[in-house]
Amino acid sequence: MEGKDPRAYYLAKYQNLEDLPGVGPATASELRANGYRTVESIAIASLREMVQSGIGEDTAQKIITAARKTISSQFETASELAVRRSLLKKLTTGASNLDRLFNGGLETQSITEFYAEFGGGKSQICQQLCVTVQLPEEKGGLDGGALYIDTEQVFRPERVSQMAEALGLNPSDVLKRIVFAEAYSSDHQMILLDRADEIIKEHNIRLIIVDSLTGQFRAEYLGRENLAPRQQKLNQHLHKLLKLTRAFDAVAVVTNQVSSTPDTYAPGSQTPQAVGGNIVGHASHTRVYLKKGRNNLRIATITASPFLPEGGTPIRITDRGIESDEEV
Repeated sequence: MEGKDPRAYYLAKYQNLEDLPGVGPATASELRANGYRTVESIAIASLREMVQSGIGEDTAQKIITAARKTISSQFETASELAVRRSLLKKLTTGASNLDRLFNGGLETQSITEFYAEFGGGKSQICQQLCVTVQLPEEKGGLDGGALYIDTEQVFRPERVSQMAEALGLNPSDVLKRIVFAEAYSSDHQMILLDRADEIIKEHNIRLIIVDSLTGQFRAEYLGRENLAPRQQKLNQHLHKLLKLTRAFDAVAVVTNQVSSTPDTYAPGSQTPQAVGGNIVGHASHTRVYLKKGRNNLRIATITASPFLPEGGTPIRITDRGIESDEEV
């Protein structure tokens, strides 16, 4: 295990679909037509998903079994897990005290959720991360590209260029390493992610952003009668995202909207709650609430995480990007 790259989660035995046992040109063409363009996408697929897409059950079982043989054994000791986790990388946010809040930065192979009211700074952080992910590892980056799925028309190349210049990077080069797509509906949003594996592999994507995760779903699935199908779709979408982070050792970041619930015990006050209920809450490994303050101040607070303590820190949004309050 020592010295291995975590992206070798899938070994090099099968590089292309045609390398899998029993997959000839016709089967490979059918698989690609159904969205399975890489060995990684097959290894993380379920038999049910593949059969529903039109692949025969026997064929699907055979190729999934072959692809999954490249995955490390199902059981391991906790010490082996500790060694494997020690190989995971951390992505700097560009703000030193925010990095300290995350114990060094955002962890690969996990989902980090930022939620806030409108203007809370969620998209600003996402665009900052599109820059920092391109930094070399010795500077806290992952030396990779970013995949940005925008559901609310908030991505601004000129803002990214501004942030890149602040970090001493060439804005033109930075923009070339960001793969962008705008999602026009919840179904389109899901399709973009379902077909992202080939793009991720081709462009060495180490950061996957969905901004925002719930906006399209919230607009389309109205009323209590549509709550169950909405949650099922969100669950499927988030699990696909998690599978991609594991397959490509990437950082996943989602932003989320909030709803205000009147506080029973304090008339007139409101407590913002992240949209998506338990489905989003369970899928997001680390949840961060951004509270607006004066003079571009934000308080970033970890509200839930299986491996980080709850706590908060001040940050500011400046012309340079996201910065620690103490650095401004």
